[in-house]
Amino acid sequence: MKLLAIDTSTEACSAALSINGEISERYEIAPRKHAELILPMIDELLSDADCTLAQMDAMAFGRGPGAFTGVRIGTGVVQGLAFSVDCPVVPVSSLAAMAYGTMQELTVDNVLAGIDARMGEVYWGAYQRSIDGGVQLLGEESVCKPDETRVPDSGAWTGAGTAWQTYEAELSDRFSGVLKNSDSFELFPRAQHIAALGVIAVNAGLAVSADEAQPVYLRNNVAVKKKP
Repeated sequence: MKLLAIDTSTEACSAALSINGEISERYEIAPRKHAELILPMIDELLSDADCTLAQMDAMAFGRGPGAFTGVRIGTGVVQGLAFSVDCPVVPVSSLAAMAYGTMQELTVDNVLAGIDARMGEVYWGAYQRSIDGGVQLLGEESVCKPDETRVPDSGAWTGAGTAWQTYEAELSDRFSGVLKNSDSFELFPRAQHIAALGVIAVNAGLAVSADEAQPVYLRNNVAVKKKP
């Protein structure tokens, strides 16, 4: 299977190409430069692999949650590319990608993934390793204050994401009973992990058409409104 994956949902910008399970990636932390970086990253990956977009079996992208502009860029880019070659698309949660990366690198099964959502809130999700090699969400993803995050009933959990940096004290105290590791490993979503989850989703028949590949913001209000 040949699958192209991208992520622009946070400060990091990345693209990855999975060919029969072998993944190559371009990754850069570059706030506000995603629009100028992502297409050259894709072109470079395809050129190095001597592939074209038309040869892709599917595309995957980080559908959020994350920065509003970044999520829109990623959605627009993958929709445009997929439409151009009539290719199916897999939307992958940015939180799930971080959880998967942490599980792979640290050999853990339970990850509390959190992204700093600004305005005193976090994007949050609790994930466990699934039997298909991917990740399984417990409950729902949410946007909430750090002290409103849901604490799992049991298990040993590892933190991942920028929320654990910004709100280290609050989250470490809140999850002290179940936290195995308070050092957040995967700070940002990466296209290589979106690619791996994308392949699993394609094999499970979860790919959709380009027009059905929609972003997930979680937060409806993306800007602070002044009080009257």
